Amino acid sequence: MKGGPGGMQNLMKQANQLQMKIKKLQEELAHKEYQATSGGGAVTVKVRGESEVIDLKITEEVMKSSDVEMLQDLIVTATNEALRTAKTTNAKEMEKLTGGFSFPGL
Repeated sequence: MKGGPGGMQNLMKQANQLQMKIKKLQEELAHKEYQATSGGGAVTVKVRGESEVIDLKITEEVMKSSDVEMLQDLIVTATNEALRTAKTTNAKEMEKLTGGFSFPGL
C-alpha cells in the first residue's frame, strides 16, 4: 500500500469521482420509467424510479365490471409490481457502480 500524501490524494480523487458517478446515476434512475400490468393487461401502471406513479390505464372492459374490489386489487398489484421492478433495477445499477460496497445514506 502506498504511503504519503500522494497516495492519499489519489484515494480522495477516486472517492470524489465515485461520488459524482453515484450522484449522476441516482439522478438518471430517478427519472427512469417502469411499467407493470395485472389482470392480463386490464390495468397498466407506469412509475418513475423515485417511486412516483405517473400513469394508470384501465381497460374499458374492466371499467364496465361492477366488481370494485377486483379493480382495486388489480391497481394495487400492478402498482406494487412496477415499484418493485424500479427498486430492484435501481439496486442492481447502483451495485454495478459501487461493486457491491454499501454507502450509508444511498
